Amino acid sequence: MGRIRVLVVDDHRIFAEALAAALAAEPDVEVGAAGSTAAAERALERAAVEGRGYDVVLIDADLGADTAAAGARKPRRPGADPPEPAHRRPSAALPAPRRPATPPAHVPPAHAHLTSVHTPQAHLPPANHPAATRHQPAAHPAAAPAPDGITLLARVRRNHPALRAIVLATADDPHRAARALHAGATGWVAKESSLARLLAVIRGVLRDETHLPPALLTGVIRELTTARRDRTESERLVDTLTPREKEILRCMVAGLGRQAVAERLYLSPHTVRTHMQNVLGKLGVHSTLAAVAVARRAGVSPSEPAAPTAPPSVASTTAPGAG
Repeated sequence: MGRIRVLVVDDHRIFAEALAAALAAEPDVEVGAAGSTAAAERALERAAVEGRGYDVVLIDADLGADTAAAGARKPRRPGADPPEPAHRRPSAALPAPRRPATPPAHVPPAHAHLTSVHTPQAHLPPANHPAATRHQPAAHPAAAPAPDGITLLARVRRNHPALRAIVLATADDPHRAARALHAGATGWVAKESSLARLLAVIRGVLRDETHLPPALLTGVIRELTTARRDRTESERLVDTLTPREKEILRCMVAGLGRQAVAERLYLSPHTVRTHMQNVLGKLGVHSTLAAVAVARRAGVSPSEPAAPTAPPSVASTTAPGAG
């Protein structure tokens, strides 16, 4: 195996630099870094265009979490003391105006940053490191997963199928790990893991292996089994629909309202309303949102707009020889 090109994607600069420096100390590893979703996608595209694509991407599971938290933070009162600099602040949250991230082609020499890691038994920066700790909202879990590193992972795996993806996480979470596997990840590594462990996972995924911590395995299998069971039940329910009702359901998945569905399918709004009521009844739900959730679990794709067709012309209905 030749040199391994690794891209570290983490919006905590100190953690990303320490990790990149530790990895760059390996003679067969070349490292790049990106501090945001956009920067990561630009780096991957540029590397592909240059014919020097990355082999492995390491993605922070909570990528962008602090940006969202900063956006939700209340504005500072006029006259209030300015926020402390990031290096003095005891809180884990980064300052709201984060500096733009530009992915360097190469990280600086390893010795410039090795004060942040331990050698020879180097470890990843600990999970409670000021640069790696996350502000975890405990009280209000969202019904749907918020955009995060796993969302980016799914996108880059679609755009770069040969790229191996490893998730870096502050905590083991079977649900998120199952999401990551479904999105195309082949590794899940805790941030407090040793550098040797991370390197073993990197080399393992390049051999087409999948690496999960043993403590996560049972939970992930349970999550995947439940998801498969839910999908099977959803598929059974969708199969009870008539072809027209499936067409209506696909329009619902596309986010179309009753009038838009009527226009797309050349039906009256009253007919569409009847079909929608039948769909809800057969799926055993009481709202369009619930019906869409069942449809998505069953793999129903959204309806695509029909190709525009010209309405019948007057000439086409005129008797031969007229006009």
